[in-house]
Amino acid sequence: MKRDVIIACDFPTAEETFAFLDRFREEKPFVKIGMELFYGAGPEIVRKIKARGHKIFLDLKLHDIPNTVKRAMAVLSKLDVDLTNLHAAGGLDMMRAAIEGLTRPDGTRPRLIAVTQLTSIDQTRLSNELLIDRSLPEVVSQYAKNAKAAGLDGVVCSPLEAGTVHETCGAGFLTVTPGVRFSDGATGDQQRVTTPAKARELGSDLIVVGRPITAAADPVAAYRRCVSEFLG
Repeated sequence: MKRDVIIACDFPTAEETFAFLDRFREEKPFVKIGMELFYGAGPEIVRKIKARGHKIFLDLKLHDIPNTVKRAMAVLSKLDVDLTNLHAAGGLDMMRAAIEGLTRPDGTRPRLIAVTQLTSIDQTRLSNELLIDRSLPEVVSQYAKNAKAAGLDGVVCSPLEAGTVHETCGAGFLTVTPGVRFSDGATGDQQRVTTPAKARELGSDLIVVGRPITAAADPVAAYRRCVSEFLG
């Protein structure tokens, strides 16, 4: 999967989503459908956006017992998304079960990646709230190793950890990185952030960008700026 910018379409309704996508006359950007939109508009929103020619990252972050995740992934496999995810914290058995469920009868499947640690988590929260006594880079690296061992295609991590993940799991192991903001923008609720250009330097394969594009006065211009800075 070549380097690209994914727009996080975190809208509550299909109408708002299509009004946003209609502004893109020349491009067909890679889009992320997250919990808010999927739960608000249902699976049909995936089919409709796919029919428009967009690649789709279905970001539902499954995390449950292995059999439940396996069965849920079997349902999601029918939506023909390009990329989907789960939480690495669910463990090896859960991730392996997810691969089984996601694989269609013909052997094909969307790419599957694991969330290591949310970019809203910093070292203080990791230690004091989650009671994990290792450093963030160590935890992310171990979760990435587990994802690779389970047969997944990559992980979601901060751009700050993308290089470490590639060193640990290889250049072909996908790093999909939220927490990307323009140098002149607000960080919002993200803790581990960087710019599109810095994400490229650090080794991110795909960056996920939401509000800096969707809340911009000119979203198309903001998207083009992001692509230019990230692809170089």
